[in-house]
Amino acid sequence: MLSFEVCNAARLRRDARYDGRFFTAVKTTRIYCRPVCPVKHPLPRNVTYYPTAAAAEAAGYRPCLRCRPETAPFCPAWNGTRSTVARALKLIDGGALERGSVAALADRLGITSRHLGRLFERHVGASPQQVATTRRVQRAKRLIDTTDDAMTEIAFRAGFGSVRRFNAAFAALYGRSPSSLRASSRGRR
Repeated sequence: MLSFEVCNAARLRRDARYDGRFFTAVKTTRIYCRPVCPVKHPLPRNVTYYPTAAAAEAAGYRPCLRCRPETAPFCPAWNGTRSTVARALKLIDGGALERGSVAALADRLGITSRHLGRLFERHVGASPQQVATTRRVQRAKRLIDTTDDAMTEIAFRAGFGSVRRFNAAFAALYGRSPSSLRASSRGRR
């Protein structure tokens, strides 16, 4: 955490470089703000500084309605819908669509599956299911290139529910079967 003097100087200057790095809590109003808040400056003896909005809220302060501290840089709301897509991608990497549906993923994110699809189209250019399939195929391709495991084992390790889906995904992307891909990569070595 920055020192009181540094925070106080940044607050009095409304220095945007410190926006999101600390939050100003005003003891007399029980409200916390960003350092760039346009309100009249409180007296230094009436302020406390916190490193996060959560810390200020835990201390009993409520967010300012004018500067909206929940939109400070480095917080998820600052990134807007990109933050939701990033969380979805992390869950997909963790296997969310191997064990569940797009609707279940959207439910975990607190949005509808239709909205999730729109966000993916806007930010990723593909549906959540297409992203999951691409990542599974990439994982399988790495296993084909780096291991001598059987294709059945690779299919399941990569996250495919069946060998048939594994073969179909490879045929759709590469135009050939995984075993022919392995044979050609061995021939190049």
